Amino acid sequence: MKVTRLDIANLRRFERVELRPAPGLNVLVGDNGAGKTSVLEALHLMAYGRSFRGRVRDGLVGPGGEAVEVFVEWAEAGEGGGEIRRKAGLRHAGQTWTGRLDGESVESLGDLCAALAVVTFEPGSHVLVAGGGEPRRRQLDWGLFHVEQAFLKAWRRHARALKQRNALLKAGRRGDEQMAAWEAELADSGEMITRHRERYLEQLQPHLQALVAQLLPEAGTATLGFQPGWRRDEMSLADALLVARDRDLATGHTSVGPHRADWRIDYGLLPGRDQLSRGQAKLTALAFLLAQASEHAAIRGEWPVVALDDLASELDRPHQRRVLAFLAGTGAQVFVTGTEVPAELDVLGLPPRMFHVEHGRLQAEPE
Repeated sequence: MKVTRLDIANLRRFERVELRPAPGLNVLVGDNGAGKTSVLEALHLMAYGRSFRGRVRDGLVGPGGEAVEVFVEWAEAGEGGGEIRRKAGLRHAGQTWTGRLDGESVESLGDLCAALAVVTFEPGSHVLVAGGGEPRRRQLDWGLFHVEQAFLKAWRRHARALKQRNALLKAGRRGDEQMAAWEAELADSGEMITRHRERYLEQLQPHLQALVAQLLPEAGTATLGFQPGWRRDEMSLADALLVARDRDLATGHTSVGPHRADWRIDYGLLPGRDQLSRGQAKLTALAFLLAQASEHAAIRGEWPVVALDDLASELDRPHQRRVLAFLAGTGAQVFVTGTEVPAELDVLGLPPRMFHVEHGRLQAEPE
């Protein structure tokens, strides 16, 4: 998957900017606050429907603008070999949005985001290890959206059933036919989601171990653990919902199920995640993200786009070298931002496409 065109309007400092990236490595250089990260934000917004720096309404729309506008063209592998060209556009005002995919309007932001696969490593990525369960669930499901067609349908069924059950709980509906029907739907879709998640984590395990061996060899064996969101070894989700119903009626929300799931990475030679250093947490998060990208490539036959924000401040030089050397061997399209050109680019063997960002303007160096 290679982005060939990225147009941005009204995004933070950018009134309007056009980017024509190279299919390999692209380096965006500029002073702090110049707008480098905003370019990666635009890619992330198209691929996830949100910014990695907060909600769209929290400062993402530039002064004088009514909405952020992003347009992306890219090439991806076709089912029968060869290459197909795709394009997507998103206008996001914070509360409302409109989108188009391959010339057609889309009704679901999820459908738009599922088209373009982008793996983003940025200063907040360590929350995948050090934070709560929500970002881990979200990142886990991102991978499944792109490699398992049945997952999105099951996820939507579960989200609708969960919303309906919570509404009944808040209304004090204890045991009527509606409650039974929505609990059955919630249990069926929830069991399906859980099986997908469990199998996906098993598939990630060898990729993760290989990356940890390169990035964090002192950690020893890396093992992915899964917590499904209820005592699955003791009862079905249907039984768990029934057991928890009185408690859930008191609180007004569903306390068990896939929406409470979590995963973790345990190391053979390092303590638990709460005791990892910030640097170890960053490397652990990066290893997981690249493991997802590797699994995506194994199933889809091509790497997702990789965006690395402020790489030099997030990783020391030896780890920068290892990451860039690894990515150079994958053929992935990579975007790297920094206040200066990374000193380790010699490992790639090919010159990067350079872009300078200054005062909300972007200028490409001549090729």
